[in-house]
Amino acid sequence: MLQRRMTPPLHRKTPIVLFDGVCNLCNGAVQWIVKRDQKAVFCFASLQSEAAQEALRAVGHTTPLPDSLVLIADGTVSVRTAAVLGIARRLPFPWSLAVVFFVIPPFLRDPIYSWIARNRYRWFGKRETCMVPTKELRAKFLDRAK
Repeated sequence: MLQRRMTPPLHRKTPIVLFDGVCNLCNGAVQWIVKRDQKAVFCFASLQSEAAQEALRAVGHTTPLPDSLVLIADGTVSVRTAAVLGIARRLPFPWSLAVVFFVIPPFLRDPIYSWIARNRYRWFGKRETCMVPTKELRAKFLDRAK
């Protein structure tokens, strides 16, 4: 029988990246972040998981979210380009330089993000099930198989 072990986000200071577990683009983004996250700054959970719902409840977030990348950090929830730039800001140089894009107002940044998000299944495909992290990556995921 498969058991689940969850690290309670209430006790974590680590930024949490939530992602659409069936989206190939989102899974690719998570793998891209993991490769560049040399100091293990982030942990991850699919939006479809109970761990993601628990993390959102822990910061008092109850409204619906876009089903792409979401960042929970410093007690706040960031979506769309704010999430992407918040993730980049926490990555090492040169990726951290992306913070300069915060000068562009969200009403200009977010429509591009939303257009890509709307078309991501058509352009990049969709999985039937959520990504199962490799043994090496399991420690970075809130909801992981034992």
